[in-house]
Amino acid sequence: MKSSRRNFLKGVGLGIGSFGLFGVSAERVKADIKRKLEDVKHLTPSQVARDESFWFHVQQAFNVDRSIINLNNGGVHPAPKVVMDAVHRYLDFSNGFPVYNMWNILGPREELIRKKIADTFGCSSEEIAITRNVTEAMQIGLMGLNLKPGDEILTTTHDYPSMKYALYQREEREGVKVKMFPFPYPPKNLNVLVDLFKKNLTPKTKIILVCHITNLTGQIFPIREICQLARKEGIEVVIDGAHSFGHFEYKQKDLDCDIYGANLHKWMMAPIGTGFLYVKKEKIKKIWPLFPASDSLSDDIRKFENIGTHPEYIKMAIGEALSFHHGIGSKRKEERLRYLRNFWAQELEKLPGVRILTSYDPVQSCGIGTFTVENMDMKKLSQLLFDKHKIYTIAIQIPDEIMGIRVTPSIYTTLRELNMFIECVSHYIRQGLPD
Repeated sequence: MKSSRRNFLKGVGLGIGSFGLFGVSAERVKADIKRKLEDVKHLTPSQVARDESFWFHVQQAFNVDRSIINLNNGGVHPAPKVVMDAVHRYLDFSNGFPVYNMWNILGPREELIRKKIADTFGCSSEEIAITRNVTEAMQIGLMGLNLKPGDEILTTTHDYPSMKYALYQREEREGVKVKMFPFPYPPKNLNVLVDLFKKNLTPKTKIILVCHITNLTGQIFPIREICQLARKEGIEVVIDGAHSFGHFEYKQKDLDCDIYGANLHKWMMAPIGTGFLYVKKEKIKKIWPLFPASDSLSDDIRKFENIGTHPEYIKMAIGEALSFHHGIGSKRKEERLRYLRNFWAQELEKLPGVRILTSYDPVQSCGIGTFTVENMDMKKLSQLLFDKHKIYTIAIQIPDEIMGIRVTPSIYTTLRELNMFIECVSHYIRQGLPD
């Protein structure tokens, strides 16, 4: 592997995957992928994950900037060309006669998009609200459930800041109590996480906020077990699925959840500004919408979409993203993302002082991985990777603990690009950071 990395570094400007920048048509890309899908249909998803000829064709579906190696796809993901073509097509149509085309033609078509999201998640379309992002979806659940002074909301220290802000606002305005607890990373097994929730419950706990998969270390939580534990105690669970939908395979029945928010512009690769909220039908009536509706306590999921004029063309292109996802195959995609995480993590772990903060257990993690290096300024390392080598990662602070670098390659990332990342990090670990 060292030899292949050296050869790559000598010819860094010639990495595969560049063809998308020079105008390969979406139709040709789709035809090539369809042909390759036939070639690999006899292989298991884990075997396809290692078939570079298959992923070469997938890589061409993206018009990404290959003068930068983007290893922060977990922030917001570029959409494939077929999705962006749809955005432009619907935008032009909408803009031609917006007062009619947007409200009278595109608006009603939203119902099919709702149904396609529901089909992918495994629920009724009457339980899906299309939102602008997971923050909006989560705020509806966290702010919309009734609480009284003294009631407790339980979560972990690893939850996302925007969700914590919602809890802190309720604490300040309404006198509820926010309770957080840390957990080991990675934990020995999923039972450790269930036991920690059980240990921290009190008679005053009314809401649990939990990430399906955390943004800090990519820890997957045992959602089904947590939901069943809470249900026995009459506690509502609001699940943050920001990084899970389109990342690894599951259905609503696997989670046994009642309230779930997700992004579509991360791993589902839909246009930026798309997400959804799932609420079990019988729970819709008890949740207040963020934007007041004509009947805020109705049981119609659409009450959560009452946000005023907004770009319908963005929602329409979600359909292409879902088709792209299903065309590749959700399990193939999951296994590829996990393979890429293991590819870089297992190499870095061999180096002195490196600690991988993410479990290799496939039930506990997938494509997100985080590492730290003993006695090294991780924020400075991340900045050097970008400034000197144009490798974009994100330095993350685990609350009150340590700093690490989160690495999130995607299905358009090449192994040559990951080799370059490994080589650069290895250099700084061995030589030290410059003053």
